Amino acid sequence: MSERPWWEAATIYQIYPRSFQDADGDGVGDLAGIEARLDYLTMLDVDALWLSPIFPSPMADFGYDVADYTGIDPLFGDLAAFDRLLAAAHARGLKLLLDLVPNHSSDRHPWFVESRSSRDNPKRDWYIWRDPAPDGGPPNNWISDFGGPAWDYDAATGQYYSHAFLKEQPDLNWRNPDLRAAMMDGLRFWFDRGVDGFRIDVLWHMIKAADFRDNPVNPGYAHGMGEMHKVLQLHSTDQPEVHDISAEMRRIADDYGARLLIGEIYLPNDRLMHYYGTPEAPGVHLPFNFQLIGMTWDAATIAAAIRDYEAALPPGGWPNWVLGNHDRPRIAARVGEAQARVAAMLLLTLRGTPTLYYGDELGMAYVAIPEDKAVDPRELREPGLGLGRDPVRTPMAWDAGAQAGFTTGAPWLPLHDDWRTRNVAAQADDPCSMLTLYRRLLALRREERALSLGDISAVDAENDVLMFERRLGDRRLRVLLNLTPESRSIAWSGTPLLSTLAGEPEPGMLRPDEGIIVELSA
Repeated sequence: MSERPWWEAATIYQIYPRSFQDADGDGVGDLAGIEARLDYLTMLDVDALWLSPIFPSPMADFGYDVADYTGIDPLFGDLAAFDRLLAAAHARGLKLLLDLVPNHSSDRHPWFVESRSSRDNPKRDWYIWRDPAPDGGPPNNWISDFGGPAWDYDAATGQYYSHAFLKEQPDLNWRNPDLRAAMMDGLRFWFDRGVDGFRIDVLWHMIKAADFRDNPVNPGYAHGMGEMHKVLQLHSTDQPEVHDISAEMRRIADDYGARLLIGEIYLPNDRLMHYYGTPEAPGVHLPFNFQLIGMTWDAATIAAAIRDYEAALPPGGWPNWVLGNHDRPRIAARVGEAQARVAAMLLLTLRGTPTLYYGDELGMAYVAIPEDKAVDPRELREPGLGLGRDPVRTPMAWDAGAQAGFTTGAPWLPLHDDWRTRNVAAQADDPCSMLTLYRRLLALRREERALSLGDISAVDAENDVLMFERRLGDRRLRVLLNLTPESRSIAWSGTPLLSTLAGEPEPGMLRPDEGIIVELSA
């Protein structure tokens, strides 16, 4: 067991740097602020922090438009501040992961400035350029994930360039060997600096079909889904050549020892599993499993999803689970605070590596953003559809002081309405708080290796209760989760180790919105 990779027993904590802690009073979080809060992460008992992008950027998409892959945006600090943060994290036994954005750069990246300067520039082919269609319009029907055509016309050179997201985010051409080598050098730069791994943004987008065929029309499209869903992204994403790229990234990571690669991939199981690679050409260690983010909150549905996911894993493939992130509504907004406690127990008892999103451990839920405060381009391009990401990126609340202890200035996004009571200081010493529940779950997960590294079996649903068993050697634990606001009769025996509610669990039943972990006799 001691030879298992560190991430298999680990819990990863995602930080949106703009919103975690501001050290200089400009209203935007920064690296010095994160460093100042590292003791909170050790108190919480997580193992690694993952930072959303901190590279130099014009911030058209808040850091996901990168202008330099080997620097730090002044908004967050500089390389010296990063080195201090990394050293401080490592001194506390914490790993640090960065967010790599390889599908596209900023249109202000020097590479793209050169690429668009002329058709014969040496870097022209570092991006995806195509002639207009016969009618002068875009080369095909591909749609940006943020709405509108996935092509922008450059009048100076008479061609369109591809952008899967904003026009300020031109797609890199990973079929060009020089571009590919330059990007791989960027990985080595950060590995040389000591980072412990990367989360790879939109990995499944990185290669487009070589013939640039139209995507098929989506017969299931309905208004309100977002314009991107008018077509099925058959030819603009998930191309077979992407696996060779992830295999090269994996070889580089493996050259540095115990380094972790996580791939952002929104695909069904049968396609997701390909991103683990093969024994001859391994891919990313953890292709993100986002099923719990969009799933119907129903015991039978979740039980079936767990069984199907486990059955689909390739030999040696390690599972992972996610409840929320910087793009999707928070768990407490989706299922309510009572069930968010049950969801916390689910996440931290399933087999595999869990990723927590900052603030979920406080029960932060939906934050209404006034129209004049909205800044997310996803919201600004398709307003009124509820697709905006500002509500899940609001500042962390540390205490009941001015600006919740996040900043001495004006926060870049509004705080949640109940921040004076829903903050770290208010919950830290409350034995019934969400934060205390997370801490107890994480402590139990660390203590009970059956939870972190054991097998999972007997996954089932009965009377709206989701249940499964975790086992390592002779150690057996049973998890029972009531996914309803009503009491449920359910036969269980053994010694209760932890409940999501105060007081002792009642034999033969689960109270409303209760989850319990039970020790079974060997």
